[in-house]
Amino acid sequence: MTHSFLLMLFLLTGPGPGDIGKINSAKSEAKKAYERGEFKNAATQYKFLTDSMGVKEDEVSMNLAHSYFQMNDTVNAQNAYLPLASSLNKKFKSLANQQLGVLANRQGKIEEALNYFKNSLKADPTNEEARYNYEMVKKKLEEKKKQEEQQKNKDQKKDDKDKKDDKNKDQKDNKDNKENKDQKDKKDQKDKDKDQKDKDKQDQKNKEQQEKDKKQKEEQQKKDEESKDKDKKDIPPSVSEKLKDMKMSEDKARMVLEAMKNQEVQYLQQNKRKATKPRSKGKPDW
Repeated sequence: MTHSFLLMLFLLTGPGPGDIGKINSAKSEAKKAYERGEFKNAATQYKFLTDSMGVKEDEVSMNLAHSYFQMNDTVNAQNAYLPLASSLNKKFKSLANQQLGVLANRQGKIEEALNYFKNSLKADPTNEEARYNYEMVKKKLEEKKKQEEQQKNKDQKKDDKDKKDDKNKDQKDNKDNKENKDQKDKKDQKDKDKDQKDKDKQDQKNKEQQEKDKKQKEEQQKKDEESKDKDKKDIPPSVSEKLKDMKMSEDKARMVLEAMKNQEVQYLQQNKRKATKPRSKGKPDW
């Protein structure tokens, strides 16, 4: 009775005789198109079967995913393979994970690809293509990690070198700055010493000139004193007494005396000129 009930339920809910014919025809057309390399046409037929005819067969879904894969339609291919990766059929499950691994590897998602290949082998250890891809991607991942580690070490060495170079540069700059400062300080001190030496030299010169001027002044004062004393000696004591009686100072008397001397000299010079004048011939001397 149970088997009869299930058969009746299938006949009521399943496709009718006409639909079965359409399904078989679509499958045949899709298969032929795929084999001819007409993957777009094949995808259209398989899409018609899954969406319009309600076919839920893993084989049809797998062929649809393969058609997208051959068209390089990555998004639709992934969306078609993903449900099959959890299929109860181990063959289809293994194949779906394998294809998802290939797509991930193409996108540079190496760790994700390796995980898909691992799941593919778990589902079907006899899947040699998945095993080959697994080993290949595993080696690729190891090389990538090795390169990353080498690059990391290289970058670290470069950073260390740069830091060392910067440190050496700073030390060199500090050394150069110190040497420049020392040289500048020496130059400044040398200039300062020179200025002080020039100043001392000028001060000595000024001092010598002052002493010379002082000496000349003292000598002049001495001469003036001697001249004054001489003038005093030229005035007889009796005259000096008379000057006192006349209430005339010696300086004034000296001036008068000097004037008288000058008049006497002029008088003598005039007489001398008269005496040397040639006598006119034929004339008396008087």
